[in-house]
Amino acid sequence: MNQQKRVVSKIYRKKTLENLNRKITYLGSHFEQDAIDYLNARLLICTLVFLGIFFFLKHGHFLAPLLTIGIYLLWEYLFLDIPIKRRAKKLETEAIFFFEVLELTLETSPSMKSAIELTATNIDSELAREFEKTLSDVKMGKSFTESLEAMKERIPSDAINNIILSLTEASIFGNNITATLRNQLDYLRESKLLETKAEITKLPTKISVISVIFFLPIMLLIVLSPVLVTFLLG
Repeated sequence: MNQQKRVVSKIYRKKTLENLNRKITYLGSHFEQDAIDYLNARLLICTLVFLGIFFFLKHGHFLAPLLTIGIYLLWEYLFLDIPIKRRAKKLETEAIFFFEVLELTLETSPSMKSAIELTATNIDSELAREFEKTLSDVKMGKSFTESLEAMKERIPSDAINNIILSLTEASIFGNNITATLRNQLDYLRESKLLETKAEITKLPTKISVISVIFFLPIMLLIVLSPVLVTFLLG
């Protein structure tokens, strides 16, 4: 397997592989694939789609290249970009409660690491599991600072990464993190509020589109039904 990955890695540009690995890391510590696995999966699926359409559909010789190219081009957006955006929103939603609890825990815990450990142990969320992974890295021999830096690479949210950066600086310089954490929590809450307001403002447009697509044809059918009946009956 390693030999195969070395061979495949020579086919693709190093920059492409690095960019894909960065995005895959954003999917979380539980995601075990790497760029080579991702590219192999894309190649396999595109090949199967091409052969299936080419041999089993009418006009497959025309449709197969078009659909295969479309899947190939959209693959990264569908299976990396969209999941990363969803995960970022989920983590930011979880972050408000997690860091609120952490803020309270910091006031009674003897150290930041013990406060994070206590908070992550008692909260069931994806963000808590990422902090548990960070603490596990510390137990495996990494420094606390290095583990926090590695965690930033797994978090696709700038707001959360700013908090992790503050935790890192507090760990290095011994700063009081409570006030900084409170300010960044206020920023997270404000961001979520603005996001909710933006979604609310989009509702009339979405409702209008749904009305045009689904309800307008029905209304037209009801209004024109007498004319249609008369026409069909001669």
